[in-house]
Amino acid sequence: MIRRLIPAAAVVALLAGCSDSTDPARPVGDAAPGTLRVLAGSELADLQPILDEAAKATGISVKFSFTGTVEGAEKVASGAAEQGFDAVWFSSNRYLELVPEAQKRLSTPAKVMSSPVVLGLPAAKVRELGWDTKRVGWAEIAEAAGAQKFTYGMTDPSASNSGFSALVGVAAALSGSGSALDAARIDAVAPQLKQFFSAQKLSAGSSGWLSEAYQRRAQDPGARVDGLINYESVLLSMPQPLTLVYPSDGVVTADYPLTLLTSASSEAREAHRKLSDHLRSADVQRKIMETTHRRPAVPQVQLDGKFATKDLVELPFPGSQSAVDGLITTYFDQLRRPSRTLYVLDTSGSMQGDRIDGLRQALTGLTGADESLAGRFSRFHGREQVTLLPFSSSAQPALKYEVPQNDPRPVLDQIRATATNLDASGGTAIYSSLRGGYDVLRQQIDADPNRFTSIVLMTDGENTGSEGITDFQLFHLSLPPDLKSIPIFPVLFGESAAAEMEQVAKMSGGKVFDARSRSLSAAFKEIRGYQ
Repeated sequence: MIRRLIPAAAVVALLAGCSDSTDPARPVGDAAPGTLRVLAGSELADLQPILDEAAKATGISVKFSFTGTVEGAEKVASGAAEQGFDAVWFSSNRYLELVPEAQKRLSTPAKVMSSPVVLGLPAAKVRELGWDTKRVGWAEIAEAAGAQKFTYGMTDPSASNSGFSALVGVAAALSGSGSALDAARIDAVAPQLKQFFSAQKLSAGSSGWLSEAYQRRAQDPGARVDGLINYESVLLSMPQPLTLVYPSDGVVTADYPLTLLTSASSEAREAHRKLSDHLRSADVQRKIMETTHRRPAVPQVQLDGKFATKDLVELPFPGSQSAVDGLITTYFDQLRRPSRTLYVLDTSGSMQGDRIDGLRQALTGLTGADESLAGRFSRFHGREQVTLLPFSSSAQPALKYEVPQNDPRPVLDQIRATATNLDASGGTAIYSSLRGGYDVLRQQIDADPNRFTSIVLMTDGENTGSEGITDFQLFHLSLPPDLKSIPIFPVLFGESAAAEMEQVAKMSGGKVFDARSRSLSAAFKEIRGYQ
């Protein structure tokens, strides 16, 4: 069923007070009476007003620390989550429950709300596709996507549950088996999946940033994307109206279980009980539905009319961790449009010592040296173009690599050797070096325009070159649309000029990543969700 939905105001993600940590998954303090320490998905930030009211009503405060789905599962499985958290709160426990070491550390869940992952398109595009008068399944959606009849944005399935759910959902629906995905079924539907993902023009590491990037691009005809695959709740909160397409053969739904860890103290267990009872009460459920656009978890609360489809078909979830991990790996190495990334890397004299060692480690981690699950998903992918542009007083020659889909190891070893040999000396010519990087990208885009393209800018200090931020702003304004729309992801490190880096990110539609109180490796891995 398809219905045009006009949202009210956009949901504001109230990050203030949600976490006292710059590391998205660092423990948030010692256990304290009346406090529940929760490792959570970042999309739950919009619950903060509800939780503030809950604290007044129950005396239980929530301290959030945010992380991605896969990284969170790894922390639970290893026992690291038990060192600083009482509970986890992700969009779903399905992936956690496939990991034996994680599953055994989960205790009591309390489902608080739900939101299916669906497709949102402008009403005019839905009419053009002929989907305003009939129900459509994922196969028809994939066929239209493959014919480039529409484009869309989706989050990285290794970093965000909405992208993860979309990938699982479309694969399960296209397999048509009605049972859980396995490797053979994934291989069988790979051609249709590749067709579907050919229309993906925007990626992101979080659902909130994806919707913001979509709105920015709506103002630029050269960079505009037609629609989004995201949570129903996020799509309903968009300031511009979208028509939501609920595939007739099913969806994957987030059910947001607030879940105790088995290691939780008796005080934390009582706090979890009080908070869960409060959040599942009818009045609070209605308020969650009204303010966050998520569906209530208790049957006594009637669905609001903004939810066009009441009863949704739930698609089967993969039955093993290996099937899920294989699907995510296949997505990056074979299915989606390949990436192109330019790394503009500060190797000035101030980087000597631990800082240049940290940069070497961050880059070698992306070549496969990081053997954690999150590390394996964030490595350089098959078909990806990687260009390293070290700079100090001036930019060094660009070092270009393309990772083959089959047998990538020799090229990854070349990148690793280059990273290992980076040395530090000289000044910090940030903006002339960054500007020079566009000459490299211009040639690459002319030769092969059909790639996700981004720039990572890592510097540990203020600019000492002859060109400043104003010079770069004027240069950026003069760029053609295909270059101007390339997002820049500055990494704050050492004594970086934070205000200038924010300007660089904003003008390009990028995002700043802070590595001043965590490792460069952690920041570089997080950026991978946006490339």
